[in-house]
Amino acid sequence: MKITSPVVGEIEVSAERILQFPAGLPGFETCHQFTLIHSEGDSAPKLFVLQCLDDPEVAFTVTTPEVMGLNYEFALSDEEVAAIQLGSPEDIHLLLIVSKQGDSPVRANVMAPLVLNTSTRLGLQKVIGKVDTSVTLKAVD
Repeated sequence: MKITSPVVGEIEVSAERILQFPAGLPGFETCHQFTLIHSEGDSAPKLFVLQCLDDPEVAFTVTTPEVMGLNYEFALSDEEVAAIQLGSPEDIHLLLIVSKQGDSPVRANVMAPLVLNTSTRLGLQKVIGKVDTSVTLKAVD
């Protein structure tokens, strides 16, 4: 599949790099297919682009909780486990959506991590609280 993204330009995405979000993401319910992109020369990337394949205008900057110094512990409902066809907790990978507005620091949405099943490439956004909060992303060398 080939798309043209305003963030990264024209890219070719192979089937094994497609992530499916069956329910979409909150506010982007029609966006179901995504891929993760990072700089080619970056052997240990800290930031990625979660590029929507359904609507190339939709892209999110994401990072791992470890980059933020966070360790998550929460339960998935039976419906969530079924939605991403989770067979083993070891298959879970978490990502956080980060954003930057003007001169303000980079912020991460820590109350709604993206939960990915690396085995099935299925994901969802888990809202774990109704508190509007964020964490400032620190630069890591």
